[in-house]
Amino acid sequence: MTTLFGAFDRHNFGDLLFPHVLSALLPGHAFAYAGLAARDLRALGGHRVQPLGNPRPAHLIHAGGELLTCDAYQAAVMLLDLPAATAAIARYDHDPLAAAAWAAQQLNTSRRMPYVAGRAALAPGGRLIFNAVGGVEWAWLTAAQRAEVKAALRQADWVSVRDQLTQAALREAGIEASLCPDPAVMVAACFGDLIRQHMQQPALQAMRLAFPQGYLACQFSADFADDASLDALAQGLARVVDETRLGLVLFCAGAAPWHDDPVLLGKVQARLPPAAVRLFPSLHLWDICALIAASRGVVGSSLHGRIVALAYGLPRVSLLSPQQGARPDKRAAFAASWEPPALPGCVEISQLDTAVMQALAVPADVLQDNAVQLRACYRASQAQWAGLLPAQGVAQ
Repeated sequence: MTTLFGAFDRHNFGDLLFPHVLSALLPGHAFAYAGLAARDLRALGGHRVQPLGNPRPAHLIHAGGELLTCDAYQAAVMLLDLPAATAAIARYDHDPLAAAAWAAQQLNTSRRMPYVAGRAALAPGGRLIFNAVGGVEWAWLTAAQRAEVKAALRQADWVSVRDQLTQAALREAGIEASLCPDPAVMVAACFGDLIRQHMQQPALQAMRLAFPQGYLACQFSADFADDASLDALAQGLARVVDETRLGLVLFCAGAAPWHDDPVLLGKVQARLPPAAVRLFPSLHLWDICALIAASRGVVGSSLHGRIVALAYGLPRVSLLSPQQGARPDKRAAFAASWEPPALPGCVEISQLDTAVMQALAVPADVLQDNAVQLRACYRASQAQWAGLLPAQGVAQ
């Protein structure tokens, strides 16, 4: 059996999508789903996930995501509930040695980069594949972390990455990787019928009734929680409402620590005219997809909110975190690698309304053509590594 491996052991929009997309595009294969911890996220549209380990899988596919630069401490925190994560961050955030020791104990592994598995994780003779993974913060890893990732990548039968920044960083490190769009570009093609069914759910129907003229789907991570950012978000969104007469629907794309916080959305809502904004209550994967698919566009900090909008040929604007500083941004890297130059990539909060108006002005056929091209690119890349999987990986 083939194992799909990734961070789908926690509630994050994109990570929950990856195993669905790969399972749909490889229908003859039987899959197990593995992460770093046992979790059952089926009630939210995810999978039942087991820790990667014994028995070792016959073949292992890293299913996607920013896996190449997720260290053990980050991974361990994001697998906690919010109170435990808050306590861990307060205790370990400024003590890297203690943080590493704690994470090793939490995850039961000494690997520094636990979402990157090498050939030792597989049964002898198995195939090791990295599918459209990311790692834009490669330069920020320690030498030991980079060495661990490079060792695993050199053992792989196939490596593709989802942006040119990661590709260039790996090439400089002596690793050749092909370029492939994120798997989520396939969501409309693979799950259009299911997403249309979720458009009939009461939560989404309420949004469509509230804004018959249309709405923008808006999402902001916990990075935007300071008062200055909240004020700037509300002011920019209010200008968008004045210019477009569209409604605003605020949603969470991830409930794991260091992702989204519904309290933050409530604070943004309180700063806006009541008739202009609604909170979307659902955390279900397919409800979120339906919310985006039925929208007039997406504004937010989620990369996969942007990519699902791309898959549906919709305008999209990504916002830089106020704490981003000089660190590279995965949304900007993806947009620069794959999207039309007429679309804004990743912008400061102060540019929100200008960027939204620019995105809404991009012709619909340009956006649809981009979606078609990226689906073709993804299929071509996957066809190459799918052919590496031997016949015994196929369900009889």
